[in-house]
Amino acid sequence: MTNVPVPDERTIYSSALHGGVDSAAWPVFSAHALEMLRSVGEVLRPEPGEQLWDAGDPYHLNLVLSGGVQLVDRRDDRVVFVIEAGDFVGELGMLMGQRAFLPGVAMKNTELLRVRVPDLRTLIEISGELSDVLLAALDARRGLLTRLGEGGLVLAGDDDRDLHRLQDFAERNHLPYRTVLRSDPSAWADLAKTCALPEAGTAVVTGARRVLNAPTTRDLATALGIDLWGIAPGARCDLLVVGAGPAGLAAAVYGSSEGLDVVVVEDVAIGGQAGSSSRIENYLGSYRGVSGVELARAGMLQAVKFGTRLVSPRSVTGLSRVPDGFRVRLDDEHDVLATAVIIASGVRYRRLDLPGLADLEGRGVYYAASQLEAKVVAGRNAVVVGGANSAGQAALFLARHAGQVHVLIRRDDLRETMSNYLAQRLTHHERITVHPRSELSAVAGADRLDALTWRDHREDRDVHLDAAALFLMIGADPCTEWLHDAGVDLDAKGFVVTHDGFATTLPGLFAVGDVRAGSVKRVASAVGEGSVVISAIHTHLAGLAAEAAPGG
Repeated sequence: MTNVPVPDERTIYSSALHGGVDSAAWPVFSAHALEMLRSVGEVLRPEPGEQLWDAGDPYHLNLVLSGGVQLVDRRDDRVVFVIEAGDFVGELGMLMGQRAFLPGVAMKNTELLRVRVPDLRTLIEISGELSDVLLAALDARRGLLTRLGEGGLVLAGDDDRDLHRLQDFAERNHLPYRTVLRSDPSAWADLAKTCALPEAGTAVVTGARRVLNAPTTRDLATALGIDLWGIAPGARCDLLVVGAGPAGLAAAVYGSSEGLDVVVVEDVAIGGQAGSSSRIENYLGSYRGVSGVELARAGMLQAVKFGTRLVSPRSVTGLSRVPDGFRVRLDDEHDVLATAVIIASGVRYRRLDLPGLADLEGRGVYYAASQLEAKVVAGRNAVVVGGANSAGQAALFLARHAGQVHVLIRRDDLRETMSNYLAQRLTHHERITVHPRSELSAVAGADRLDALTWRDHREDRDVHLDAAALFLMIGADPCTEWLHDAGVDLDAKGFVVTHDGFATTLPGLFAVGDVRAGSVKRVASAVGEGSVVISAIHTHLAGLAAEAAPGG
């Protein structure tokens, strides 16, 4: 038992005061929904000041019947949230088996209805009403935490590639965090009062006051409990999907909704490469446009709703046949057994072989354009290399912040490789200049990129430009290294060869999306392939069941 922290002017959020502002985050349950929750819940009456869970602990939905629960930042015992009677404690990570960001402490006269996550998931599956209300609330709460930067996670260090890598991982995985820079002595000193910070390099401080020095993204994911969701070594599933881009998420949604036990493994972030797209305007139904992050989050919610287990960041390093399916090796040396596997590992942008370029990655050289990079280019020059839709979307996004955006393409006309609507917008935008038949030739900068050079082949001259950032979106290589010893047919460029739709040379192994040879490199196409392939999975599983049946 601990003393109840006293809320003061630093308390930033009370569900009772702000419910009207963020109504989706603080829903009012109907009598029927409450009855369903009570049918599987357990009533608890904790003592005042009792710690219900700590940061980093697994936790469950806690509906406050009376009294209240305070969510506390233990670094300075600051009350961050007050959850009052009628509201519940829980956010998106809870449903996904993730650990609590902040400790929960009971207030006076508190009575809780605790619903364990497995029971909650069952209710979500059988009740559309409860599913709609809860998923909307959990999603809105994650968004609220992200906007406020109050998830108990602090990324600290210098404004360099290591910090940018962690920020990018947190952004793309929808993790609420705040950044503290050494260049801000006051903020750094305040953080140093609560924990031991390193004299140099990047550090992560979790809500449990644990400090990680120079962590990898895997270290960060492990510390937050987001890297493995219900996946033990030797776990088995009906279907394992490699990659959580649009194709992989679509396969997960349709597979799980049709009763399959689905595991999705993603090595970077949910959404894949498409998750870094700033705005997609030609996706059916999204007449206002949708960002890749928004599309990925919606797909993730749908997949989780139907029971998909998501594993990220984890890479698949190998695949082999076993009598009843496949053995998939993860990069932590754990194996997952799957009756069928879908390859949806997508592609990655190529890296140019220019002197000094690799040294500037994350320090002015980027492969995606998000809010993180928008701050870098504010009022300055930005250069985008590439002529596909992703490059066009990035240029339009950056033009909202940069002084001028220069787009380098190797062809004569943008419309040869880019959708017409994007090409028209770039061509007529006052802060975007398109340079046909141009090729990047040099970069310059000590600690960060500060200038670059390209060759203008039309005028046969070199162009030098002071620039804050360079965005490389040129071509793509398939992510199929893990398949080289699996007996799968790949074409000369490494893309997976399929026949009869999406089947590979190995029965039970299918390929969809950008990684498939001959596929159309569009989000809508990837979603379509991921959806349609499930029928082939069912056919394959039915065939196996028939063979295993007596007399089969």
